Amino acid sequence: MNVFKNIYNYRELLKNNVKKEIRGKYKNSALGVVWTFLNPLLQLLVYALIFPLILKTTQPYYVIFVCVGLIPWTFFTTSVSQSAWTVIANGNIVKKVYFPREILPISVVTSAMVNFLISTIIIVAFCFIYGLGLTKYIVFFPIVLIIQYILQLGIAFILSAFTVYFRDLEHFIQIILQVMFYATPIVYSSDTIPEAFRFIINLNPMAHIINAYRSIFYNQTMPDFKALGILFLISTIFCIIGYFIFRKLQKGFAEEL
Repeated sequence: MNVFKNIYNYRELLKNNVKKEIRGKYKNSALGVVWTFLNPLLQLLVYALIFPLILKTTQPYYVIFVCVGLIPWTFFTTSVSQSAWTVIANGNIVKKVYFPREILPISVVTSAMVNFLISTIIIVAFCFIYGLGLTKYIVFFPIVLIIQYILQLGIAFILSAFTVYFRDLEHFIQIILQVMFYATPIVYSSDTIPEAFRFIINLNPMAHIINAYRSIFYNQTMPDFKALGILFLISTIFCIIGYFIFRKLQKGFAEEL
């Protein structure tokens, strides 16, 4: 319970840190927050040209299909990549000022979530442009978001702590993210995977999360709550373990930095 007390006591610091993370991403940029929309739209344009026109995919409403996978994936990769270096990037403050160090990874994941929520407007817009609209299943969106947030917070705790001691970890993270991109049903449907390789998808937590978002926006059906329930339990345990690892390793941050 100490973590919740710390977050409450330093809520202003957390709020300012989240603002700094969001503003810092577009610092000295002429378009600023507009890039939150432009980045996914430009990526969507590439996939919309390559797969339907060149690779001849027959997936209906392919733009929506990819959009629902790509935007949550960007949320995931952004929080993972930035959280790995958040303690190092704030090294001067960590060495000079006392504050709960867990504020740093929490700020990164929370700011990435804010950008994700803004980008979700793109998904909603495409749903209406292509005539699908929204259904009652949109009420399950916050549940999936919370599960994804908890999962990524656990990852952020671990990576932000370990990277202080092992700086090469960043390069491994980028390689792992590239591999995970192709092991996650973002540009393809998980139904197209041969039965012998389905276990790869089942072991990938982001596959279940993206399939849940796709159920809500694209298929407009009930998400698989059995898979989400298991993932919620695993993510919560993982987040708790990640927090204790972070608390254990933070004792040596000042020396390493």
